[in-house]
Amino acid sequence: MASSFPSVSELVAGARHQYGKVFGEEAPLVAVCAPGRVNLIGEHTDYNQGFVLPMALPLVTVVVGSKTSEQDVTVVTATKDVDEPVRVDFSLPSDGSPLSPGSPSWANYVKGVIHHYRAPPVPGFRAVIASSVPLGGGLSSSASLEVAVYTFLQQLKPDDGEKVAKALSCQQAEHTHAGVPCGIMDQFVSVLGKEGHALLIDCRSLEATSIPLTDPELVILITNSNVKHSLTGSEYPTRRRQCEGAASILGKASLRDATMKDLEEARDKMDDVTYRRARHVIEEIERTVQAAESLKKGAYREFGRLMVESHNSLRDLYEVSCKELDELVSAAMEVEGVFGSRMTGGGFGGCTVTLLQAGAIDKTILHIKERYNGTPTFYVTTPSEGARTLSLS
Repeated sequence: MASSFPSVSELVAGARHQYGKVFGEEAPLVAVCAPGRVNLIGEHTDYNQGFVLPMALPLVTVVVGSKTSEQDVTVVTATKDVDEPVRVDFSLPSDGSPLSPGSPSWANYVKGVIHHYRAPPVPGFRAVIASSVPLGGGLSSSASLEVAVYTFLQQLKPDDGEKVAKALSCQQAEHTHAGVPCGIMDQFVSVLGKEGHALLIDCRSLEATSIPLTDPELVILITNSNVKHSLTGSEYPTRRRQCEGAASILGKASLRDATMKDLEEARDKMDDVTYRRARHVIEEIERTVQAAESLKKGAYREFGRLMVESHNSLRDLYEVSCKELDELVSAAMEVEGVFGSRMTGGGFGGCTVTLLQAGAIDKTILHIKERYNGTPTFYVTTPSEGARTLSLS
């Protein structure tokens, strides 16, 4: 059946215990968390200034810790995906020069957030990080970590509290220190997520519209293929360059401004791969706007149809799916009570997201297990709150 994941309070308790083991008697003074996300529809549209429709998850990254009087930083992981806690120590440069990326790679997200923090200089600190967001699963463990660290720094040395600017700083951290030219969606929804709502985000204006998702008869099932991927490979930057190339041929600032008519008229000016990439993005932006309207009206079958269209386009035109994700989507769609299913996240493994009737959960999980040629993990989720401080009392 569906996997249980640790509650926020359980993660905090584990992180506090780890803090005591590493740093002795002194208890941490600050605790914060930031969620991962699942994108319901609108894949690979964010860096094309299009629309996306994600929701924040109950899966979170927690940071507990305290400010120190020194200019040194010590960060320890207590994450379930890592068998042994990993400790990283570094000094904060007194001249404000950037912290150099290094090993382990997860520490680069921490360094990037420190570098892009909007109220420098950052004080020294000790912290323990614990997370329930699966690594490499397409649920944005990286943005969850970035936003949690930023929220932690806000408790040590407050900035102006501007939420969109906070998301942009975390996005910059991923660009400069993790080397992933990601769009704004993941960080945005991790900061601004709203309980009981998906967010329709305009990635050009950075405006968000809350779409209620509170029907008790409706459930969102995330299925992790448990096939790991890494977006720092060539595939993600290549897709981005292909989209920029298509926009340039069309004479547009981004594919957000292009129509299918524009694309068809310019088809002979671009190679077939560039055409297919652009077609996915142009149609996916339109699908996402339609899907948000369907959700508002409670037209779940229509929403589900758009999800499947999105998956097929990601598979055939954008070529970021894989046989495991295709298998999971096909299996889910064979079950009565399932409205729609699609891959979610960057692709090449990770998770699918499925919209279905609450009463169909058990039979859907059972059917996918029987059909899938691997060992999937299931999470039954609801739209959750964005980044927040936590009580340590």
